[in-house]
Amino acid sequence: MLAFLDPPEIILIIVVVLVLFGGSQLPKLAKNLGKAQSEFKAGLQDGQKDTSAEKTDSAN
Repeated sequence: MLAFLDPPEIILIIVVVLVLFGGSQLPKLAKNLGKAQSEFKAGLQDGQKDTSAEKTDSAN
């Protein structure tokens, strides 16, 4: 995912994030990002189930 970024660029991004959010906010930010990712995956799975259910209903 980050193959196009060199180590100095990654360090710069980390420093900018620390300055913007502060060290105390990072755990909260990571927790919220994790929740958002899991909800997004669950929504995708529900959408796929709905789509496949509609296909089977229209085939009958």
